[in-house]
Amino acid sequence: MSNAQVLPLLEPEAVAPCCPPLTERPLSPDEAEVAARMFKALGDPVRLRLFSAVASHEGGEACVCDISDVGVSQPTVSHHLKKLKEAGLLSSERRGTWVYYRVEPSVLAAMGALLAGAAKAA
Repeated sequence: MSNAQVLPLLEPEAVAPCCPPLTERPLSPDEAEVAARMFKALGDPVRLRLFSAVASHEGGEACVCDISDVGVSQPTVSHHLKKLKEAGLLSSERRGTWVYYRVEPSVLAAMGALLAGAAKAA
């Protein structure tokens, strides 16, 4: 019998947009904190590669075993994935000995909405 812990994936509706589009109104201090955490997490090239690997993986989720080839050690990959989860960009689920990561569509939509107005204004 396995004592592996199953971590539930976030439901898409459970992830609320962090902030309004940047051109809609100035961000509140709380909204700015959330957005800054998200951008800080993506500001590292290894994290951005891991996020991209998960987001573009077939089926919308990726086993850590499929995305860990980013030029750093496995403990460093785990550290970066943890930072992405803490920023609310990834969710995970343990299946046996492997952890599977997912970028929820609502997260991508919220990121796009935050920047969409800024792209139109440029």
